[in-house]
Amino acid sequence: MEEHIVSIEELYSKKVVKSGEGSSSHDRPSISREERFRSLTEVAAGVQTGVVKEAKIQKVIFLLRDHKHFVKYFEPRVVALGPIHHDNKKYQLGEKYKLILANKFVECSGKSIEVLYEAVVNEIKQLRECFEEEVTKKYDDEALAWMLFVDGSAIVQYIFSAVNNKFKELNIKIDSITFAQQDLFLLENQVPYRLLNLLMNLSGKNDELRISIGSFIGSFRSEPAHLLDLLRTTLLGAQKEEENNLTNKASSSPGSSNSEPPSRKTCGIWPHRKKGGEDPDWQSYRNVQELKSAGIQLKQSKNSNLRNISFTRKFGFYPGYLWLPPIKVDDSTGPKFMNLIAYEMCLDFDNDFGITSYISFLDSLIDEVNDVKDMRKAHVLYNLLGSDQEVADLFNEIGTDLVPNIEAYEDVKLKIQSYYDNNWMTWMAQFFHDHFSSPWTILAFLGVLLGLVLTAAQTLYAVMASQPGPCEKFCKLKLKET
Repeated sequence: MEEHIVSIEELYSKKVVKSGEGSSSHDRPSISREERFRSLTEVAAGVQTGVVKEAKIQKVIFLLRDHKHFVKYFEPRVVALGPIHHDNKKYQLGEKYKLILANKFVECSGKSIEVLYEAVVNEIKQLRECFEEEVTKKYDDEALAWMLFVDGSAIVQYIFSAVNNKFKELNIKIDSITFAQQDLFLLENQVPYRLLNLLMNLSGKNDELRISIGSFIGSFRSEPAHLLDLLRTTLLGAQKEEENNLTNKASSSPGSSNSEPPSRKTCGIWPHRKKGGEDPDWQSYRNVQELKSAGIQLKQSKNSNLRNISFTRKFGFYPGYLWLPPIKVDDSTGPKFMNLIAYEMCLDFDNDFGITSYISFLDSLIDEVNDVKDMRKAHVLYNLLGSDQEVADLFNEIGTDLVPNIEAYEDVKLKIQSYYDNNWMTWMAQFFHDHFSSPWTILAFLGVLLGLVLTAAQTLYAVMASQPGPCEKFCKLKLKET
């Protein structure tokens, strides 16, 4: 008979009995002490070895889901994709649009609906394994296959239509298009990229569909887990060379007590590391205004990869420049970043928390409306949301209770802090702020300087004029001789 493995619920709910003891008829089902001990060991072993590169599609972790201000970021607005929100009646209009898009995909594929659907059915076991068991257990294989067939076909056709401006042909309104685009990047609205790949391979325009995804989100070298995973990779870009070197160094000396991999521990706590006797997680500056008062200026990085943050000094001295990737802030910014953060917090996703660390760093710069205003002037932030106060409130909200990777932007933070702590830099910044904060003060300074130069020239001329020249001395000498 197959051995039964005791679940966590059973460990807490069932009565423990010693080996050889019976139980009365009115007792609840019991497990032995040995079974309890064995289950504890097996569960712990499963957690330790169960971390994989790609997280299964699942619900948002309760730490975010139970936050009253965050729930709005995780619910679909128009369309439910995948099994998590499938039965919600408020998305019936979205179901209509999905069928329109899926039908168009079938028409353009040059294949029958039976052939396309049967391909999904044949892959349903592998596709089901891409989801956490809890979210698919109420659907049998036929129901799940049909759901994924419709949703996958609709997604591929939606992206192709968006890139090629084909929505008018389908009589889909622009407002529905906009909200549906946000819904594509919700963690609970994901479908396996394996599904999209299968459907594109079967279509008659495989290359066109792949190009449209590259234009819509970004290109990729290895196949992503889903569209949200692709968005994360696109936003973060490639890791910096020094970060890769750090990873290689750590992996090459596993026995060293000082080497730690740059990945977060599964308990959610980063190792406390110091560099040069300084703690990179501590900073005395609070926002853009304080950086500005110290003479640090904001500059736009050469590309928009979120890892591309750096700090330099002009001629290695003054002023300091904080280089930031440009970011566009609109109605989709909150849901997009919150779902990326939720994805990084999935317990089975081993990652470097790049998005979480970026938002945490940005939140440290934005504290008030003037911070947003200065970022706009420096062209590192484009406000399409509304007022600057709304942008400040947004980042203060989504930056709440984040636990970033302290190694992210570590070098930048240390350089800024070193610059900020330098009294000479602070004095020079204050001097330039007091005397050259506007064009009028600069013109006044130049006027005074010009006046001083003219006065000095006039004085020098007068002194030189009062002195006898060589001709005058010669004449006086000749007069004496005669």
